[in-house]
Amino acid sequence: MLVKVAIDLSLGKLFTYEVPENLKEKLAIGQLLSVPFGHREARGFAIELAQALPEHHNQDSFKLKPISAIVDEVPFFSATLLKVAKMISAYLGAPIESVLKAALPAAVLKKNVKPRELIFIEPKFSLLPVKLTERQQWLYDQIVRLGGGWMAQLIKELKTTNASLRELGAKGLINISVKERRRDPLSGKRFLPSKPLPLNDEQRAALNAIYGVQPSTSNLKPVLLYGVTGSGKTEVYLQAIAKELEAGKGAIVMVPEISLTPQTVQRFASRFGSKVAVLHSALSDGERYDEWHRIRAGEARVVIGPRSAVWAPVKNLGLIVVDEEHETSYKQDETPRYHARDVAVLRGHVEGARVVLGSATPSLESWHNVEIGKYVLAEMKQRAGKGTLPNIHLVDMKFERGGIFSRELLDAIKARLDRHEQTILFLNRRGYARSVSCPRCGYVFECEDCGVPFTYHQSDNCLRCHICGGWQETPSECPECKEKILDMKGIGTQRAEAALKKCFKEARVLRMDADSTSRKYSHDDILGAFRRHEADILIGTQMIAKGLDFPNVTLVGVLNADSSLNLPDFRAAERTYQLLSQVAGRAGRAELPGEVFVQSLDPSVNVLRSVLKGDFSAFAKEELADRKAASFPPFTHLALINMRSQDLNKLAAWAQMYAESLRNSSKELMVSDAISSPLEKAEGYYRYQIVVRSENPRLVTAAWKAISEKREPPKSILVSLDLDAYNMI
Repeated sequence: MLVKVAIDLSLGKLFTYEVPENLKEKLAIGQLLSVPFGHREARGFAIELAQALPEHHNQDSFKLKPISAIVDEVPFFSATLLKVAKMISAYLGAPIESVLKAALPAAVLKKNVKPRELIFIEPKFSLLPVKLTERQQWLYDQIVRLGGGWMAQLIKELKTTNASLRELGAKGLINISVKERRRDPLSGKRFLPSKPLPLNDEQRAALNAIYGVQPSTSNLKPVLLYGVTGSGKTEVYLQAIAKELEAGKGAIVMVPEISLTPQTVQRFASRFGSKVAVLHSALSDGERYDEWHRIRAGEARVVIGPRSAVWAPVKNLGLIVVDEEHETSYKQDETPRYHARDVAVLRGHVEGARVVLGSATPSLESWHNVEIGKYVLAEMKQRAGKGTLPNIHLVDMKFERGGIFSRELLDAIKARLDRHEQTILFLNRRGYARSVSCPRCGYVFECEDCGVPFTYHQSDNCLRCHICGGWQETPSECPECKEKILDMKGIGTQRAEAALKKCFKEARVLRMDADSTSRKYSHDDILGAFRRHEADILIGTQMIAKGLDFPNVTLVGVLNADSSLNLPDFRAAERTYQLLSQVAGRAGRAELPGEVFVQSLDPSVNVLRSVLKGDFSAFAKEELADRKAASFPPFTHLALINMRSQDLNKLAAWAQMYAESLRNSSKELMVSDAISSPLEKAEGYYRYQIVVRSENPRLVTAAWKAISEKREPPKSILVSLDLDAYNMI
């Protein structure tokens, strides 16, 4: 008996091993194995079983090595999940081992992360008379009352000592043993139980689209739940999951940002209690290890998390929910460059699970899939309860003479402070100033490794590069002409926060961006404080733009609506519409009416007018017509070949050669010239890119694989293929 193994190295091929007699009955697909590899012991996953080598192999010419051990007899991957991983590997042209690695939290495979073992105490009932002191008798009675517990907790709760408890053990009254204890990221948090809410007509219709229209689980179509902000999509998710749990099945709920996880967990844990598990990168290694094993064991049946949660080993999976399905954070930027929404749709198809994609501003890919009949559409056009959609105002900033806040927005903030209501301000740029330059000679302080202007951060008085993370102390003068006074151009969240505090000295202001949320649980702390009304104004980047629900927020201000429109990306208009509509949707979600001020240097732009009207279908119709005329997604698949090197001349030559080779490989491929990336240099590497489009994505993968294998680049040039690319920068 033979087994093909994916080794824990990105080698792009499987290795065949012999299975010893004593392991044949125990071996199963998806198990983690220990195998000899070269001069070391490697670990890998059992991918395929075979009885013998193919006929064209001469078995006498070499001797197969046997596997050393089965590390864990319980498979890490079910047969269906392994099938999904293989399909994603083939589609992306990525090594299967890289897909399997992405599917598991790193902590699960770390050898130094193990189950947490603690001392557990259980009461014993002895029929023999035992002489006890009054204190020992009381201590024993309390342990009986509590039914035992973890030693550390009992010592704290009963105000006793380790020695006192061990004396009871020596007298045969308690059993002291070492047991595994799960590290629970939700421990210590209280969730008040909630009951299902009455559904309105639109919510009932949406639930019927998920279940009533498609009663059978064979050949299910994904459901696009298009509901305006505040329409009650989460309650539909909750009641759909309840149906799955009643049927003995499990569910995965995906959210695009870690910042959304605390609020989502609160709502789902309040409804489903200990059945909920959380998976995200802010957890400790131990917490991720225990949560993943709790899911694999079937102890947790509802999993909540961002992109990687789509791979969670949920037993008997019945439903996958992708909330805010339009979000670009579902696309992974490193190998394997999968899109979690697409993996969710594929996994639902393979496992016979229902898939719900929810958004107030769907991706044009999903909207197009509805139009061609691949997806089912469920619409929710009204806000649930007493909430109403906010009034949106476009403000022309050309008349504000470079100010951060318009007069209209300042007046609106003042009115909210007077009424003890809350405000959210959105600015999608962190830091204090976008660039620092010399007003005399024009010198701009740039990162040497990336060639982009440094951003000034007032909080630690330094210049930081938002590409590579490099920094330097704030200079006291221009290095060229020695001018002492330097210009701070552009605004970031820190500068807006400082200006806000000057305008409203009595206001309590919180800032939420990558700088203020670097420590563990900082997302929870900031959003929790704002929810408890410990702050009047929350200012932040796109992490505050979606999914958050604060009943007392009646005002939203967008400080620079033009920033995302100027990017060299065919999706710029779509992303701007989605971002502005989402952030506007944070206002007026309860009984209090909401108002939104969108500040722009050109309010006449079509996409801003579309946001004002709130008509997504009209915007989508116009944008899709433009995409079709230009042969852009969703009418073609777009791949980006990224190339990096520290040798610019060699990079340019190889990039041009690859572009010509791809163009000559097939008439069905539309291949651009090899050009410098919009971000020409990053982290010390020059960057080139080639854009390839085709109606058949497999043609792209096959052509690139054939050419890159025939003309393998030198080690000084790093090359990657990003199929269905989302980041064009």
